[in-house]
Amino acid sequence: MARVAAWSCLRSGSPTPLREVDRAARERGLDPRDRSLVRRMVGVELRHRGTLRAIVRSFTRHTPSPDLAAHLHLGLVQLLYFERVPDHAAVSATVAAVGETNGSSKGPLVNGVLRNVIRARRDQRQGNPRCDLIDRELSFDRPIFRDPDEHPFLWSEDAYSIPGALMKRWTKRHGREKALSLATTFLREPPLSMRAVRASRSAVREELAGAGLETRLAEHPDALVAEASETEAITSSAAFVEGRLTIQGQAALQAADLMVPKEGEKLLDLCAAPGGKTMRLLESGAHVTAGDVEPQRLQRVAESAERLHLLEGLALAGGDGTQAFEGVDFDGVLIDAPCSNTAVLGARPGARWRFGPQSLSSLTELQRRLLCEGAQKVRAGGRLVWSTCSLEPEENEQLLRSFLEENPDWSIEEEYTIFPDANSTTGPYDGGFAARLRRR
Repeated sequence: MARVAAWSCLRSGSPTPLREVDRAARERGLDPRDRSLVRRMVGVELRHRGTLRAIVRSFTRHTPSPDLAAHLHLGLVQLLYFERVPDHAAVSATVAAVGETNGSSKGPLVNGVLRNVIRARRDQRQGNPRCDLIDRELSFDRPIFRDPDEHPFLWSEDAYSIPGALMKRWTKRHGREKALSLATTFLREPPLSMRAVRASRSAVREELAGAGLETRLAEHPDALVAEASETEAITSSAAFVEGRLTIQGQAALQAADLMVPKEGEKLLDLCAAPGGKTMRLLESGAHVTAGDVEPQRLQRVAESAERLHLLEGLALAGGDGTQAFEGVDFDGVLIDAPCSNTAVLGARPGARWRFGPQSLSSLTELQRRLLCEGAQKVRAGGRLVWSTCSLEPEENEQLLRSFLEENPDWSIEEEYTIFPDANSTTGPYDGGFAARLRRR
C-alpha cells in the first residue's frame, strides 16, 4: 500500500526520508507506478511540512502523536496538492493506512480532521496571507497561519515551509523579496537536469525525442532539462543506459568546469560520491582519484564510470581525504564538501528541517578540516576548487577568507554564487557556491 509505505519513510527515523523510498517500496512489493507515488508523497510532505503542521494545529484540539501527525500530513498532501485524487479517496485511503499501522481506534480522529479541512477549504484565494496557500489557488475559511505582521518569520515557516531561523538569515542577507523568492522556488520539485556525455547535446536530444521523451535546452551548452515526472523514463532510455547521457544539475556541472581540467593531469576529487563531478573531470582525459568516506557510495562512482565508459583514468580510494593520499601532490583538488544544502532545498527538501546553529557549526568544522587537508595535496602552482550546495557564507566566503588569512601562499582566482530559479525555462534549478584557489 503506497500510503503506508510513504508513512514508513517519514517515520523511519532517517534524516533523509526520500532515500528510504526504494527500501519501503521493495518491502511492500510496490510496482514502479506506486513507487513513484510514494516518492512524490514524501517529497511534497517535506517541501510543505510547515504548512501541513499549521493546518493540523488549526484543526485539532490536542497535538497528535508523531505517528498520527505523519498520517494527517499525507492525507492533507492528497487533499491539497494531488489534483487527481478525489477527496473521498484521499480520506478513506488515509484512514485505512492509520488502521494498518496504528489500529482502528485512531481512524475516526483522522477521518474527522480531514473532513473538517475539506469543509473549510475554498477553491480560490482570498488575498489574506493567513488563509491563502502560497503555491495553490486554495484558501481556508479561517486563519491558518500565524500573523505576518506580528511574527513574520513564524508566518513564513507556516506559509513557505522554511524554518523561521533560516528565513531570518536570508532576509537579513538578501532582503525580504529575495528571501521569499528563494522560499517559493524551494516549494517546488525542480525539473530534471542532465547533460550529454561524449556526444553532442543536439544528438542526445534528438535521440530522446525519438523515444518520445521531450526535453528543452538548458543554459549550460551541454545540458538539457526535462520534467521531473520523466525521470524514470529517461534513466531507462538507451541514451542513459549506454552512457551518452547522465543526470547532473547545472550548478554542479559548472563547479566541475571551474577546475578547467586538462588531459594527462593528476586530479583528486576528495568527496566524490555519487560521482557527477568526477565523471566531468574524467571526460577531459585527466587521471582522477576519487575518494569518499563511505565505501558503498564510492562504489556508485565506479558504476557511473563504467556506464559512461570512463573507467580508464579513474582510481578509487577510501577516506574523506583527511587520512588518505599521504605524500601525493596533485595538479588540482576538487572538494565538493558536505554542507547544509540550502541552495538545493527543492531537490533535497528534508535538509531545511535539519538546519540549525549546531548542525551548521559541525559542518563548518568538518569543512575546515577538509579544506586544509585537501590544500596540502596540491602541488605548488596547482589549484583547488571548493564547491558546496549551500548559500550560507559560513560554509563559503567566510570559510575561504579564514583559510587565506592562515595560508598566505594561496589566493582566490574566481568565485561565484548561483541562486536557483524555479521560474526559468533553462535553469539552473540547483544553486550553490564555487571558488577556484591557486597555490603559489
